[in-house]
Amino acid sequence: MSETPLRQIPFADAEGTTRTLDDYGDGPVLVVNVASKCGLTPQYEQLEELQRRFGERGLTVVGFPCNQFFGQEPGSMEQILEFCSTTYGISFPINDKIKVNGQGAADLYKVLTRTVDGRGKAGRVEWNFEKFLVAPDGSVQRFRSRQVPDDPQIVSAIEDALA
Repeated sequence: MSETPLRQIPFADAEGTTRTLDDYGDGPVLVVNVASKCGLTPQYEQLEELQRRFGERGLTVVGFPCNQFFGQEPGSMEQILEFCSTTYGISFPINDKIKVNGQGAADLYKVLTRTVDGRGKAGRVEWNFEKFLVAPDGSVQRFRSRQVPDDPQIVSAIEDALA
């Protein structure tokens, strides 16, 4: 039996409906594990800017709340969605809370974490706001948490994936 293509791995959205990355169109998808009580939470603003800048060209930023890093996303889905809406005006999809590491990791992240970052390192997500750019062909580029969403390297990768 062959492995499910990355863009077709199921996950739950904020309402509990089963989705896949393909549900967000055939353009690139920037997958990010997010949290509302993290030192990197202000990255939400830059993620929203990317969505607004490149959304009409086919990019979709997709957030997955994660509470695995010192309880930085303790709220209910309702609280998370309210925070994203009122604090950052988030227009991109925020999906159900997941685990990104360990035995309970979401299937999507079990595959994404096989991707090496710019230092050639694969494996565990190190912190919230790690970014995975999934191209239309299913190839993946990985950017660690401290690399801000509007970093020229990430913007260039998005533009290449949209070309």
